[in-house]
Amino acid sequence: MSKQTILGRVTQLAKANINALLDQAEDPQKMLDQLIRDYSNNIAEAEEAVAATIGNLRLMEQDHQEDVEAAKEWGGKALAASRKGDELRGGGQTSEADRFDNLAKVALGRQLQSEKEARTAEPTIAAQTEVVSKLRTGLDQMKAKLGELQAKRDELVARARSAQAQNTMLDAVKNIDVLDPTSELSRFEDKVRREEARAMGKQELAASSLDAQFEELDGLGDSAEIEARLAALKG
Repeated sequence: MSKQTILGRVTQLAKANINALLDQAEDPQKMLDQLIRDYSNNIAEAEEAVAATIGNLRLMEQDHQEDVEAAKEWGGKALAASRKGDELRGGGQTSEADRFDNLAKVALGRQLQSEKEARTAEPTIAAQTEVVSKLRTGLDQMKAKLGELQAKRDELVARARSAQAQNTMLDAVKNIDVLDPTSELSRFEDKVRREEARAMGKQELAASSLDAQFEELDGLGDSAEIEARLAALKG
């Protein structure tokens, strides 16, 4: 997987609009579950690729540092050889002085080569450093997006469960209609009212029978009074 492809995928996933995707989904929960799986897999792949990219960058940095140190070391050797040549030439040892001057030239050539290698690596190191920085930023954004996806998924599941519970409750309430005259409750109420009416009728019948008996008793009392008064007149 090339670094350009990694960076492109990381950037694309980090910029994904979750709300727009949810609006287009027939089953948002399933879509979110799939997105979470995809994001998790992509993050794992991207982390491996970024780790490899960082490893390569560190190797280039080490090579660059070695070239810088080698150039410094060859510069020191060139200076030492040159001074030795000057010392020998001052003492009249021209042949030996020339040998040390040649050594100084060799050392300077090695120094120059090391400096060129160091300069050549610097633009590549700078570019790789920028790529690594972007990849790190993209990974952080992807992880944040994954957290957002998981939060959206949990929120959606909670809302779905709440809606299901509300619908279940409303359906149950709808099926309980206490004002329905055909319901069991209404029929039982009618039966109770009929029993109460029968009791009231019996009470009225009992009361009317008792009144008639007392009226009959009053009539007997009047007849006895009349007979008594008649007997008094005759006596």
